Amino acid sequence: MNESKTFRVLDTGVLEGRLNISIGQAIIEAHQAGSVPDTLRFLRFPPTALVGRHQALGQEIDLDYCRRHGIGVVRRITGGGAIFMEPGLLGWELAFNRKSLGITSLPELTREICEAAADGISRLGVDARYRPRNDIEVDGRKISGTGGFFDGDTLFYQGTVLVDMNPQVMVSALRVPQAKLARHELDSAEQRVVTLRELLGDETPDLGRIQTELGTAFSKHFGLEMQHAEISEEELSRADTLCREEIGTEEFVTEVDEPPAARGDLAGRHISPGGTITTYLRLEGPAQNRIRAVLITGDFFVTPPRVIYDLESRLRGVYLDELDGAVNTFFDDAQAEVLSVTPDDFIASIRKALADSPQG
Repeated sequence: MNESKTFRVLDTGVLEGRLNISIGQAIIEAHQAGSVPDTLRFLRFPPTALVGRHQALGQEIDLDYCRRHGIGVVRRITGGGAIFMEPGLLGWELAFNRKSLGITSLPELTREICEAAADGISRLGVDARYRPRNDIEVDGRKISGTGGFFDGDTLFYQGTVLVDMNPQVMVSALRVPQAKLARHELDSAEQRVVTLRELLGDETPDLGRIQTELGTAFSKHFGLEMQHAEISEEELSRADTLCREEIGTEEFVTEVDEPPAARGDLAGRHISPGGTITTYLRLEGPAQNRIRAVLITGDFFVTPPRVIYDLESRLRGVYLDELDGAVNTFFDDAQAEVLSVTPDDFIASIRKALADSPQG
């Protein structure tokens, strides 16, 4: 457990999207180095579309719309689906040692964190409830989405509170798959989400109270005391470097995207209760029976995030009749934690891509 029995609380206000994400990474690194304690940070964004770590950018975000309307485009360091943020939406993130919460399983931690956040939101006058795998809802409509991963002994977990927003802008900026809406029996993404403003009207609390109730709920559920603080100069300096050299670059934001159809890649999409996995394959060999290249995208959660890139590398050169064994052996050896999907789901996505080939 956390020997100090405390965690610091930061409020970094509204910051440009790529810098905001870079600050999260800087906090992770400082926490791993032992230079900062367990941390809860509140953050906000100017109008920004954020794509999940493993998602294909152009499939999830309407880049032309965002460009025309001055909406920032950012890639998160966490998995999950694309989200839209603006100043009326509150973000929160945790950087905690896995021992501090007394739980080491990511699915169990997700439940504990989401139930704590739901308690905090309910203190505002609504009936918020955790819905697996990682949403918080009021009467079946999402008021908070969450997701995170382990990096060594550091748990990094992010969430939102939909306080007030223009849902039409969200729908225009994001390409919400119809299959996702169908799972919730909805006609549009606007029906899927709800804000505190819609629920409470003029009784909507200010951001200060929302942060207080969330912090109090985390404190109660974790058995730790809050200590308000300011982010360190070292963290800000590291965040600036990360933003300039990695997270803020176009190369990072566009790193994962749908391959051009002209390249002849095979594509397979597998939809599971825990998320969608889309795989693009290119085969090689006289019999086209060996994987030359593979790209795996989707709104799933896996920890650590780099595991997916390691899997793509591991599958290059694998013969198709050895595919299932190669995927299962990889996950056994990698000791990865897959929150929302299983190795069989990855295999199913690859198999669906192979079904489009002459050998499929």
